[in-house]
Amino acid sequence: MTDRRSFLKLAAKTAAVTAASTTLPRVNIASAQGKPINIGFIPLTDCASIVMAQELGYFKKYGVNVNVIKQASWAATRDGLLSGDLHAAHCLFSLPLSVYAGIGGPAGRELPIAMVLNNNGQAITLENTFKAAAGDPKAAGEIIRRLIAQGKAPTFAMTFPGGTHDIWLRSWLAQAGVPQGKVGIITVPPPQMVANMKVGNMDGFCVGEPWGGVAVAQGIGFTHLTTQQIWRNHPEKALVLNKDFSARKDELKAVMRAILDASAWLDSIANRRQAARVISASRYVNAPAEVIQGRLEGKYDMGGAIGNRQFLGDQMMFSRAAQTNLPRHAHAIWFLAQFVRFGLIKSAPDYQAVAQKLILDDLYREVAREAGVKVPTDDMAKIKTTIDGLTFDPRRPAEFIKANPIPV
Repeated sequence: MTDRRSFLKLAAKTAAVTAASTTLPRVNIASAQGKPINIGFIPLTDCASIVMAQELGYFKKYGVNVNVIKQASWAATRDGLLSGDLHAAHCLFSLPLSVYAGIGGPAGRELPIAMVLNNNGQAITLENTFKAAAGDPKAAGEIIRRLIAQGKAPTFAMTFPGGTHDIWLRSWLAQAGVPQGKVGIITVPPPQMVANMKVGNMDGFCVGEPWGGVAVAQGIGFTHLTTQQIWRNHPEKALVLNKDFSARKDELKAVMRAILDASAWLDSIANRRQAARVISASRYVNAPAEVIQGRLEGKYDMGGAIGNRQFLGDQMMFSRAAQTNLPRHAHAIWFLAQFVRFGLIKSAPDYQAVAQKLILDDLYREVAREAGVKVPTDDMAKIKTTIDGLTFDPRRPAEFIKANPIPV
C-alpha cells in the first residue's frame, strides 16, 4: 500500500511539473475527446511507455480517452489492427513490413508506423546445455553444428514471422555460421516462451524482456546475447496504427504527445523503478518487478558462465533525448533487405516505396515540433550492426545482400 501511495504522489508531482514547464499542447483537444481509443499491448517490458502514459494520466492530459488492452500474441495484435478492433498498438517495428510483404499477413495491407517506442532490450536465451558457449556466437555455432551432425538439430523460437525477434535470431545464426534451414525455427507468443523451454519444446528463444530475465531467474537458461550486442540502439517496438485511425489526426497526435511524455519520464532511472512495480502487475506484464527493474536499469544477471553484466546507456531506451522516437526510412529498408537476404520473400520489393508508404515520419515531425522536441537528422544514414560489423547503405540494399550471403 505504501508503494502505491508513493507512486500516486510521484505521478501527481510529475504531471504538475510537466504542466508547469511546458506550453499548452497544440493539438485540438476538443476534437480529440470522443469515443475510446483502443491501444493494444503485449506483456513485455517495452510496453511501458503506453502503460505509463495511461497510469500517469498523460492520455487524459492531452484530451484522449484510451483503453489499454492486453493481447495474447502478435498475430492477435495484427488481426486487431487490421479489423479496426484496435486503433493502435505496441508492436514489433517490422511487423507492418512483414504483413505488407506477405510474410506475416495478407500482402499489401497497410499498418502505418507512427513512432518508435524503444531501442534495445531484447535477448537470445539458450538452454543451459549451451552454457560452454557463454556469449560467443561462433562457439554456439560449433555446438549447433555438432548437434545437427548427430541428428539432433536444435529448435529455436521467435515471436512472429518477419518480426524483429525473427530477424535478430536469423542474424545470430548467420554470425554463428549456421544454415537457418538446418535448425527448427518456430513461433511462440512472448509470455509462453519460458514455459515452452522449461518442458523442452525448444533449445533457445529470442524475445523481449522480461522473459529472458525470467528464464535466468528460474534457472532454465541463460542470456547468450542481448540485441544491443547485435545492433546498438536498434529500433524495436513501434506505435503501429489501423489504417483508418491514421486519418484521425487530432486524436492520433494527442496519443503520440502522451507517449512522448511517458518516454521521457521513463529514461529516468528512478522513474524506471516505479514503472517496474506498475507494469509487473498481472493486468500488464505479470512478471516479478525485481526482474523487470534489473534489466530496465541495465543490470543484467546473464546466467550461465557469463554472470553479471552492465548495459548502461544502451539498455532498453524509450527516448534518449528524443533520439529514439523518429521512425526512420533507413530502418524500414534494412528490415525489408533482411527479408530478401534470409529468403523470407523471393524477390526484392520497391524498398523506397514501401518505406514511404508505411513510415509516417512527417506526422512524427509535426508532433515533435509542437512538443518542442528536436528531430534527429539521420533518417537515411548508413547502419552499422554490432554483431558482425557490417555496414548497410539504405540507398543500395541490393549491393548489401549480394556482398553478405548467409550460410547454406
